Order: sequence, then C-alpha cells, then structure tokens
Amino acid sequence: MWLLPQPPPMAVTLSADAFDPFRRFSLYNSPFDAHDRGCAVDLYPSDADGDTLRPNPEGGPRIDAPSPVAGEVVETRTVRAPSQPYAADDDHLILVDTGEHVARLLHVEPAVSAGDRVAVGDSLGRLVRAGFFAPWVANHLHLGFRDYDANHHRAAGSLPLDLAPDLSADALEWDGTGTVVAAGDTFAVLDAPAHPASGERFAGIAATDADGRPVGVLDGGVPHYDCGGLLRSPGCTTPAGGAADVFLCGERVGRAEGRDVGWTDPVVLANGDPVTGIALALGRDHAGAKLVGEGIDLPVGTEVAVEVQSGEP
Repeated sequence: MWLLPQPPPMAVTLSADAFDPFRRFSLYNSPFDAHDRGCAVDLYPSDADGDTLRPNPEGGPRIDAPSPVAGEVVETRTVRAPSQPYAADDDHLILVDTGEHVARLLHVEPAVSAGDRVAVGDSLGRLVRAGFFAPWVANHLHLGFRDYDANHHRAAGSLPLDLAPDLSADALEWDGTGTVVAAGDTFAVLDAPAHPASGERFAGIAATDADGRPVGVLDGGVPHYDCGGLLRSPGCTTPAGGAADVFLCGERVGRAEGRDVGWTDPVVLANGDPVTGIALALGRDHAGAKLVGEGIDLPVGTEVAVEVQSGEP
C-alpha cells in the first residue's frame, strides 16, 4: 500500500501583541531540539534594571514572567533539568489552552494552577534560572505550541512559528566594531550596532548577501549552535526559494534554505582572540552584539574589533 505524503503542519502566527510584555526574543538561539527550525521562541522580560542581556543569578531579585498568550491553564508540572552550579534544581512546565492550540511555557515557577484563566501580560509566576541555560544566558520564558492531540510533555514536536507582518524588526548593518558596555566571565555586550529607535520596535544584526545587501535579521548562536535563522525585515529582500549564502561582517557564515540557516563553521575572533561565538537575537531596547564564551576577558570600556573567518568553502 502506498502512503501519501503528509502536508507540513500549519504554522502558528505570533502577533505583535504577544511580544508587548517582552524586550528581547529569539527563535533560534538555543542548542535544544525544541528550537529546531524556529519552532519555539525565547522571550526575555527585563529585570528590575531594565536589562535582558546579563545572566540573572538564581536566588537573586525576582523577575516576573508575563504571559505571552491568553487562555485557560490546563496543567503545571515540575520537570527535570540538567544540573548546573548556577541554576535551580528543577524547571517547570505550564500548559495553556489558547482555544486553537496548547501553549507550552517553560522556565517559570508557576503562580497559576489548572483552571486559572490568563490574559496576555498577566503574571504566570517567577522566572527560574534553568539548567538548560548556558552560563551567559539571561533568564527568559520559552514558548511553543502543540495540537490538542499531540504529546504536550516531550521536548520536541512543537508546531512551526511565524511572525505576524505587523511585528516590525530593523536589520542593522554592523562593521564588527564596538565598545563593551556590559561584561562578565562568559560574555561581553557591545554598544554597536546602535538601536535606531530604542523602546519603539525590535532590531537585530543584519545578514547580507555576497554584495553586502541586507537580506534580513540574523538570529541564533553563530557558530556555537547547530543552525540559525533569517528573519524578515522591512526594506530587505530575503532570498526567494532555493538556497542562498548568508554573510556577516563581510564573511560567509552559512547557507539559508527558506528561513533556516545552516552555519558553515565560521570562527569568531575578538581583538584577535577566539570566542565561542555571537549570541544573536532581536532587541527592543538594545541591538549591540553579544560575544559569548568561557573566560572572556573584555572589561567594560574595551574597544573591540570582531573578525569572522569563514569555515568550509
């Protein structure tokens, strides 16, 4: 008996309203299967100082987790997380029936229970620093969606996500230079590229084609996570169909197939020294590059020149 090919699952479109409570987001900046092909989004509310870039110590000041969805809570449960010296012992899963899908929310110690109704922006509880986070990652909320008849507890299997056309994000050209404005043992945040409209809309670092023309906003951990994403931006012509090379700081870093980008194993240097990579995301207040790795020695005020060296030809 011949089996007919199944159509791909329909994407869940995230409206601009879902992002209103958050200052930063990324679909691809994660090493975990749940984010494959951008099927989940990490949403960063700010801490008490308005920051979304510095790692937040577990046991530090409370960071509230606003809900990005409206609906009825159907379950909360505690789940196991990798053991890390800087993380909480457990993570948590919240399931919300949105009326169309079941939303999966992670990294929140729930202050809600089954049967509660939530609106966008309502508090779900306190963000936890989960063992799933790399040491340079700030606290955030993880969001994905499943069909009603799907397994809601396993990590992988969420539906594809799409961004609504009214969610505008600027693609910012960057020459690889900047001054460190925030730093720690595992990260350094630069002041460049500068956000053109801080607080008004999202922006991120542009990917370009071979001729230097912006083709969208680059999202993901380059090259330390397996793949990244190319998100649409006004004024950018994204590659139509097929595959296209993607460039950063004038060097080829990956190959785009649709929205997904497979890295070509580039090497990232900061003032001549190798770093693990660049953590790329879209920010509402800050768009400067975030360099990450173990033992980064780039204090605040350091002028930095980032060089990207292409990997495989």
